Amino acid sequence: MNALVLASSFTDVKPGLIIWTWITFAVVAFILRKFVWQELFKAVEHRDKNIANAIESAKRERAEAEKLLGEQKTAIAQARQEGAEAVRKTQSDMQKFREELMGKARQEVEELKADARRMIEEERIKALNEIKNEAVKLSLQVAEKLLNERLDDARHQQLAQQFVTDLGKQERPQA
Repeated sequence: MNALVLASSFTDVKPGLIIWTWITFAVVAFILRKFVWQELFKAVEHRDKNIANAIESAKRERAEAEKLLGEQKTAIAQARQEGAEAVRKTQSDMQKFREELMGKARQEVEELKADARRMIEEERIKALNEIKNEAVKLSLQVAEKLLNERLDDARHQQLAQQFVTDLGKQERPQA
C-alpha cells in the first residue's frame, strides 16, 4: 500500500506547491533576464559575428588561394614553354655547330688533298729530274764509250745541259 500512496502523492495536485514553483520560476527567470540573458545574448552575438568574420575571411583566403593557384599554373606553363624553347634553341645551336664542324672538316680534307697533290707533284718533278740526271749520266757514259775519248768537265757540263734541254722539250708534248 505504501507504493500506492507514494504513486498517488506524485500525481496529486497540490496548489501550494504549484504556487511556489511558479514563484521560484519567476524569480529565476527575472534573475536570468536581469543578469544572465544579456550577457548570454552578447556572447551569442559576439560568437555570431566571429563566425561571420571567419566565413568572410575564409572566402577571401579561398579567393586569394585560387588566384595564387592560377598564377602558379600560369608560371608553370610559362616555365614549361621557356624550357621547351630552350631545348629547341639548344638543338638548333647543336645543329648549327654540327654543320659548322662538318664544313671545317670538309675544308681541312680539301686542304689536305691539295697539300697531298702538291707534294705528289713536287715528288714527281724531283723524280723526273733525277731520272733526267741519271739519263744524262748514262748518255754521257755511252757517248764516252762510243767516242772512246774522255771529255773534260766543261764539255761534260755543256753536253749534260743540252741533253736535259732536249729531254725537257720531248717531255712537254707527252705530258
